[in-house]
Amino acid sequence: MESGAIDQFRAAAIEAARLAGAIQLASLGRVERIEFKGRVDLVTEVDKRSEAAIVGLLAGRFPDHRIVAEEGTGEAAGASPYRWLIDPLDGTTNYAHAFPYFGVSLALQRAGELILGVVYDPVKDELFRAERGGGAFLNDRPLAVSATTEILRSLLATGFPYDMTKRPTTLAHWTAFSYAAQGIRRNGAAALDLCYVAAGRLDGFYEAHLGPWDCGAGGLIVAEAGGRISDYAGGPFDPFRGEIVASNGHLHDAMLAIIAAATPRPTAT
Repeated sequence: MESGAIDQFRAAAIEAARLAGAIQLASLGRVERIEFKGRVDLVTEVDKRSEAAIVGLLAGRFPDHRIVAEEGTGEAAGASPYRWLIDPLDGTTNYAHAFPYFGVSLALQRAGELILGVVYDPVKDELFRAERGGGAFLNDRPLAVSATTEILRSLLATGFPYDMTKRPTTLAHWTAFSYAAQGIRRNGAAALDLCYVAAGRLDGFYEAHLGPWDCGAGGLIVAEAGGRISDYAGGPFDPFRGEIVASNGHLHDAMLAIIAAATPRPTAT
């Protein structure tokens, strides 16, 4: 891929993320319409307006690119190797309550490989980005994961699935990490949590039952900041598999072992 192409992709992703972030800030604390996609999974009109703005910009610049976005924009026809994974508003529940931890996440794949990730926190005006092989940055400052080597000295984060039937396993993992780590947080926006691992603010993050738009950009940003990403079994990370363990590298094997030990085993029938 020519450097000029990735420059165009990066510029468009940053412009789209900032555009959606401005929409979100303008309506923060004034959400008028909330719909429920499930028992506790909600969507606001701001999610939809943010997605429309992002998709409109990207489709206008790169009409042959495929798009997968959380609020319904599906794959476009065509054989382009490029595919965008878009979460227009990661942390919708937080946003609906005016809890200031939410953001915009855009990832770009080429032939299934993540090559670009942009995550924008409009409240703090923090823009995280990474390109495969090019490092990770926060507002143009290089990022590096933490140096913590002991799980007992670590600060970790996770999230809970909207599907209540999946929560017993999540709670089993939460309990195990609560005893193993110095602290564990449940912030409600996976994309930002992953960026915090990349920035060394968190030492690790794990979550299952995610959409590819939740973890694609953040996963690449962690990897390019010197961290390690995998699925729960330690295998290669695939955003479409829906699970991720991200760490500074030092803690990764310990995190995988805790997850494996705490995962309930199926009962014999």
